[in-house]
Amino acid sequence: MSVSAALESEFHDDIIYPDAIPFVLVHLACLGAFWTGVSWGMVGLCVALYAVRMFAVTGGYHRYFSHRSFKTSRIVQFVFAFAAQSTTQKSVLWWAALHRHHHKYSDTEFDVHSPRQRGFWYSHVGWIFDSRHEATALEDVPDLAKYPELLFLHRFEQLPAVVLALACLVAFGWEGLVVGFFWSTVLLYHGTFFINSLAHVHGSRRYATGDDSRNNWWLAILTMGEGWHNNHHAYQRSCRQGFRWYEYDATYYALQAMAWVGLVRDLGTPPPDVVRNERALGRATIERIARQLAAHVDREALDAYLTRLPSLPHFPTRRDLESKLPHIPTWAELEARLPHWPTMAELEGRLPHLPSVEELRERARRMIPETPSMDDIVVRAREVIAQARLAAGAGATTPA
Repeated sequence: MSVSAALESEFHDDIIYPDAIPFVLVHLACLGAFWTGVSWGMVGLCVALYAVRMFAVTGGYHRYFSHRSFKTSRIVQFVFAFAAQSTTQKSVLWWAALHRHHHKYSDTEFDVHSPRQRGFWYSHVGWIFDSRHEATALEDVPDLAKYPELLFLHRFEQLPAVVLALACLVAFGWEGLVVGFFWSTVLLYHGTFFINSLAHVHGSRRYATGDDSRNNWWLAILTMGEGWHNNHHAYQRSCRQGFRWYEYDATYYALQAMAWVGLVRDLGTPPPDVVRNERALGRATIERIARQLAAHVDREALDAYLTRLPSLPHFPTRRDLESKLPHIPTWAELEARLPHWPTMAELEGRLPHLPSVEELRERARRMIPETPSMDDIVVRAREVIAQARLAAGAGATTPA
């Protein structure tokens, strides 16, 4: 089984760093400031290294290596990779492979740092202490793995960080190493990890994406534009993540400057119909949202049923009831149970408690932002509910 398949059989990740011992040691090294002291000059070095390396994370790891949202030469590509790996967030091959996997399974059970699946703190740092996420699925990044220089950096992934740390030590002494290098590295960790955690919890949603990605203006400031996370999930190939003129995106501004002097080219931008939220969703996204809506309806039905039960000690618990209710089957399960699908007209007569299109549309509007594909989502959700109830043999008995 490939590394990618093994990850899919468990769960996955987004903007991440999994080596627990170095991670802890870098945090502890920051305490050396009690011995070295802290001067304004070294605080300035810390800020500068944070800004330069955050750009390497956002422009390099993320927008270039993971999404290929612009083009550049092999020399600039190598510089991006070297600078990105100076943050000690592993190799660009590992980072890009897992990030691409994240977008495929965002906020599902395969997403290793989804707050929806495992809570806020696990999504922020908890997953780091699990060794299952150390492997690199090179087959998922063939466009990158063909470069010998990137394979070299993959093999010696901490070399750029060691070089930078030594440079800080030689140029500025122990204070430069502790405050300049280690402080900025820890700040980079958590600035990056906020996209895994906070950007899927706090903020607004402009686009229906099938996940919990959100736009957060102050995260965009801390991460040079990455806080426009819902925008990014709506159109991943865009180099520009602040879709509106007032959405601050320092990474895009820096890449524009590089394009003016010929260092990068072909910067991807979101199409106007995407920005205006006029483009229909893809079939996979419609299916994901429809199944989420169907599950939400079943949850509402259970809650309504429980409120009608007397509060007596001999009544079944919520867990007892949930275990007896039919789950929404997978396609394989549905096909096995119902090899010949009935039409919706036939299902209407057999499932008297099937929610109407209007009821589902109202529920959908409470769940997701408005989208041109709303009718497709609602119709598909209704089919999923009908098929699941019929396949489970619970059409007339499921609470509604």
